[in-house]
Formats: sequence, C-alpha cells, structure tokens
Amino acid sequence: MLFAVTVINYAVRAALSLAAPSLSKELGIDALQLGWIFSAFGWAYVVAQLPGGWLLDRFGAPRVYFWAIVIWSLVTAAHGAVVMLSGATAVTALFALRFLVGFAEGPSFPGNARIVASWFPARERGTASAIFNAAQYFATVLFAPLMGWIVADFGWPWVFVTMGAFGLLAAGIWPTVVRNPREHPRLGEAEMALIVEGGALVDPPAAAPVVDREADKSETRRKMRVLLCTPTLWGMYLGQFFVNALTFFFITWFPVYLVQERGLSVMKAGMFATLPAICGFAGGVLGGIWSDWLLRRGVSLTVARKLPIVSGMLMALIIVACNYATSDTMVLLFMSLAFFGKGVGAMGWAVMADVAPRDSAGLSAGIFNMFGNISSILTPIVIGYILKETHSFNLVLLVVAGCALAAALCFLLLVGKIERIGEK
Repeated sequence: MLFAVTVINYAVRAALSLAAPSLSKELGIDALQLGWIFSAFGWAYVVAQLPGGWLLDRFGAPRVYFWAIVIWSLVTAAHGAVVMLSGATAVTALFALRFLVGFAEGPSFPGNARIVASWFPARERGTASAIFNAAQYFATVLFAPLMGWIVADFGWPWVFVTMGAFGLLAAGIWPTVVRNPREHPRLGEAEMALIVEGGALVDPPAAAPVVDREADKSETRRKMRVLLCTPTLWGMYLGQFFVNALTFFFITWFPVYLVQERGLSVMKAGMFATLPAICGFAGGVLGGIWSDWLLRRGVSLTVARKLPIVSGMLMALIIVACNYATSDTMVLLFMSLAFFGKGVGAMGWAVMADVAPRDSAGLSAGIFNMFGNISSILTPIVIGYILKETHSFNLVLLVVAGCALAAALCFLLLVGKIERIGEK
C-alpha cells in the first residue's frame, strides 16, 4: 500500500511537467513564470516537514496520512479548473495550488518511515523501505505514458482530474489496509511477538489532549535538541540532501539533457527516460534486499546499511562518462547504470527507521526529509544557472557526480554506529 500511494504521490508531482507545454501555451504563461510555478511545490514541501512530522507523532501515521492523501488529491483535481483563467491570474492560481499540493504531501515520506518502523523488525526494514522508496522510479514508467496520452487526446486539465481520482481511490482503500499494529484485526499474536522482538515501534504515541502546555513545549524543545545536535543525524541529513540532488536532476533536467544536449526528439527522450527509471527501481529494491540479507547473515546493522549506500553512490559516479560518450546507446547505458547505483544507495529511509528516537519518529523523519528536499529547490536552480553560463551539460554532470560522491562520504564518515538514538 505504501508503494502504491507513493507511486501516485510522484505521479502527482510529475503531472504539471507533462501538462506544461500545452498548459503554458493555452494560458499564456512564459518560461520564467512556469519556473516559479514549478518551485512552489518544493518550497511548501520543505516547510511542511516539521509540522507534518509533529502531526504524525501526535495523532499517528495512519490517520494523518489518510487526510494528506485526500487533500492532495482534491487539490490536484482542482488544477483542471485553471483552464478558465489566463495570464497573471492563472499563474497565481497554479502557484497556490502547487504550494498546497506540496504542503499536503509533506507527511508522506515521514509517514512511510513511521509505518515501516511500526510494522517491520529491523532485519526486514531495509527491503520494506526500499520498496516504497523505489516507487519514485516506477511512477515514471507507469504514469508518464498514460498522462501523455491524456494530454494528447483529452487536454491537459484531465491529467490533473485523473490523478486526483487515483488519489481518492487510494484514500478509500487506505483505512482497510493501513492501521497501527495493535489495531489491525489480521495481526496474530505470533506476528506481533515477532515484530516487537525485532524492534518495531508497535505502540503509537497517544493523542491525549495537552494538560500542561509549558511542559509540552519543554518536551518538544528537548526532542528538537536531540534531533539537531546528534552528529549521526547530521550525517544523514546531509547525505540525503546529496542523494536527492540526483533524484531531482532526473525529475527536472534529464529529459532536457536528452533533447538539448543529445539531440533526441521529445518522444524518443521519453522512451530513453524509461530504462533508467526501471534500473533505478530495480536498484532500489535490490539495495534493500541486499542490506537485509547482510543483516540476516550476522553482519552488524551499521555495515549492512552503509555498504549498499556507499557502493551504490560510488557506482552512480559513472554518470560522468556521458560527457565522453559518442553514441546515444552509450549514454543510455551509462545513465541506466548510474541510476541503478543511485537506487541501490538510496537507503536513507531505512537508516532513519533504524535510528529515529521512539518518542519522535515522525518529527525526526520530517527533519530528515526537510533537509533532503532542499535539493528540490536548489538543484534545478543551480543546474539552470550552470546551463545559462556554460550552455553545456558537461559541468552539470560533474556536479551531479560530485553529489553522489558527497553522499557516499557523508554516510561513510559522518554517520556513526547505526542504532536507535536514546537506547542502549
């Protein structure tokens, strides 16, 4: 269920990109205005991480996540109504709607991590986290052709209406599938004992009303001090920032690279983007399976998590070889290998599920996601500036490779022993 909802989550993010050519022409929106509209999601998503994490800890992930899905689905469908506007009014409306989508999606990945921490023992957590994290690649494979067809045959507003409908369908199924472990009717005593023994956080925080507000504020400040003053967490925050730089290069500039730098048609670029996405998905799942296999073989949790991360990020350095490739086939090969490595190394959410303090798992995941998604704001801007100055992607690919190397070094050198913070 987490995988399916995350696929829809990323498809909703990509809907505007696929609708943009037709939308901008019809509504009279220029490239600069479109850039501001694209940025609205990232600003809101980053801002939403702390309140989203707090809500997850206060009211429980299943309930908060359900309402997040409902809200982002309704707001996504509302994008279609902008067809009645034009010019500055359309720009303002789209910016506001994208901002609301970003804010509503804020609790999604921290919620994924919180639910995985609640349901899975440590030795299965890597695979579970890899599966929901790999959904970002599968979303491109599954929904990009569908949305392209809808734009071509029915018009861009129906892309948003369709994705909103998919979200509401997922929200309707959610309550019957996702619950806290002790509330789920299909969970037997043997499985409960298994996940508790394996370190799962089966007891969510109570949603009791606050009696002593000063004590509550003091406790919140204490949690924040732990989350902002622990060196291992800072290594994870920085590492996730650099990992996400690769993600947002793929989401935003990769198709442009294929068209402008390699001279492919838009249709052929779309086909090319599919294979790296499939490789990223496969790498993401295999990275989690590899990590959990190491753990079952008796390897320490620290080595079992760090080895796939560092190995995958180092493999992603092969993206630089695209600067020297003479054929489209070689570019496709190098990009596919790079994103396979990135998928293998994208284990940050599994580590977060392993180390998050029991009393602030949602808040810690929110901070982790907040730092990681600053890349959604900075990466497109930095790449755009480099292209404006150099008119080439050569330096861009070097920067992307540098981010992969920096991510490997952060998890290798800055992240210490992987264990739950606050417990022996």
